[in-house]
Amino acid sequence: MTSIRMISSVLVLVLMQSGAQCARRFRGGRNPQPRRAPPPPTYRADRGDTTESFPLDFTAVEENMDNFMTQVKNLAQSLYPCSAQKLDYDMKLNFLGNTSVTCNDGSAAGYYLKESRGSRRWLIFLEGGWYCFNKENCDSRYETMQRLMSSSKWPQTKTGTGILSPLPEENPHWWNANMVFIPYCSSDVWSGATAKTEQSGYAFMGSLIIQEVVKDLLNKGLDNAKVLLLAGSSAGGTGVLLNVDRVAELLEGLGHTGIQVRGLSDSGWFLDNKQYHCTDCVDAASCSPTETIKRGIKYWGGVVPERCRQTHEGEEWNCFFGYRVFPSIKSPVFVVQWLFDEAQLTVDNVQLTGQPVQEGQWRYIQNLGIELRNTLKDVPAMFAPACLSHEVITRNYWIDVQVKGTSLPRALHCWDRSLHDNRNNKAPPKGCPVHLIDSCPWPHCNPTCPTIRDQFTGQEMNVIQFLMHMGFDVQKMAEQQGMDPSKLLGMLSSGS
Repeated sequence: MTSIRMISSVLVLVLMQSGAQCARRFRGGRNPQPRRAPPPPTYRADRGDTTESFPLDFTAVEENMDNFMTQVKNLAQSLYPCSAQKLDYDMKLNFLGNTSVTCNDGSAAGYYLKESRGSRRWLIFLEGGWYCFNKENCDSRYETMQRLMSSSKWPQTKTGTGILSPLPEENPHWWNANMVFIPYCSSDVWSGATAKTEQSGYAFMGSLIIQEVVKDLLNKGLDNAKVLLLAGSSAGGTGVLLNVDRVAELLEGLGHTGIQVRGLSDSGWFLDNKQYHCTDCVDAASCSPTETIKRGIKYWGGVVPERCRQTHEGEEWNCFFGYRVFPSIKSPVFVVQWLFDEAQLTVDNVQLTGQPVQEGQWRYIQNLGIELRNTLKDVPAMFAPACLSHEVITRNYWIDVQVKGTSLPRALHCWDRSLHDNRNNKAPPKGCPVHLIDSCPWPHCNPTCPTIRDQFTGQEMNVIQFLMHMGFDVQKMAEQQGMDPSKLLGMLSSGS
């Protein structure tokens, strides 16, 4: 068995490197983002011999060695014509077999799929894109963002990025999974279950779309899956929290009890906090979060998890907020959330466009980070950098952001391992953290945060320039922290 693993390690290493080089050559000369230098190979003594240890990912083939050589053979076959033709890495559009489940305007709902033969891992991603909550702002949304309400102009293929990428250099632990992207065309935070009516003018079927996609996929190999990860960003991240247990219950009800259903919620953990200042409730960006959801859930005929509905009977809108719905979720869920989420600040009416923020806004922003930390403290698996941003798992820089020295892909891999070990009554792996939250108190105090650019000049800003732009008072903050201002500036410069 040891010799098989050694041979397997070498085969996977060689093929992964060949695949990455081939992919770069035949995807329009794709130049990846500059990466920090990877750690050098480590050496360990084993029975007196020195053996090189490569950081390879075997989660896709754990307990599945029968399929391992099939996977290697398929990969080798895909690499053979590499020099002669473009590799087909795109996801292909499929419309739902059940034509009664539609987008807002009655056009067919669907999904993009890239199959990975031999893999028993599936990743289904829910797209985000705000929502509308009455006839007037849904009409306005249809005029300006028709793609998010209709499938009439969807392209035939879609290229996956971030955690949807098929390239191991961009997606080290999920690159070989079966990838599914469900476009967001229901405008209901993936919660609706109602057909188009004369009064509403639109169908709201987000929750039903997810159910129908899963049913369709059972005929395309999902029936043989070992792990199904339901992931999503922004409204899609909230959609994960609302639907992950429903997906698990659907599969169980259809007799597929061996599929482990998990959730990955990115930038969907919103707070029902008080706005910085109140304005007229015109659209999703100007209304308070609670007010839009209260109106929306009625307009959409929104469905929430049953256990949460029972807890908040009559006030089901509570279930759209992460910290309220999370205690009722039975499936394992990994939460990814920027501590200073741009979408949260937008609905809280904190404007960060050009002018330095006022002292009251600065305090509000800092308090937002504190409130978010407090709601996440009991979430066992999470990744929360102190950055001002929104969405991450499908960004090409998702591999670069770190919390306490651990990247997001690494944290997700550790989470996979811990769930696998729990099922087999093993101790969780050491040095593999899954609860990661920044402790520094300011936006972008983490040096691995995504680059910020001045909205008017387009110039990149370092952390000190950004904080000064935000109205950060170094002298005052140093006094509050009980330190010398020059020391504080040094810490900010070094990212401490």
